[in-house]
Amino acid sequence: MIHFATFLCGALLCNSIPHLSSGLRGVPFPTPFGRPRGVGDSPPVVNSLWGFLNLVAGLLLLSRHPVGLAPGADLAVLLAGALAMGIYLSLHFGKVRRGRR
Repeated sequence: MIHFATFLCGALLCNSIPHLSSGLRGVPFPTPFGRPRGVGDSPPVVNSLWGFLNLVAGLLLLSRHPVGLAPGADLAVLLAGALAMGIYLSLHFGKVRRGRR
């Protein structure tokens, strides 16, 4: 059975990447805690924590709703969640960066 949780898992795992990357590089990056929300930069430590929380939540969902790497519906839903979040983030942060110029 395909679960919304599998889709959400893909989205959370994808969302953890830019925040962990920014935090590990010591670069400020927008989080939901920035001002204005989702647009203003947060310090690298906040990004590390937010990225880690997303990673843990995604992995917890994955442990409850395991997905094999063999092609199938579950893997497609997980990848669709990651792709949807990736497209949303690229559009959102593209607008944020254009607004700063």
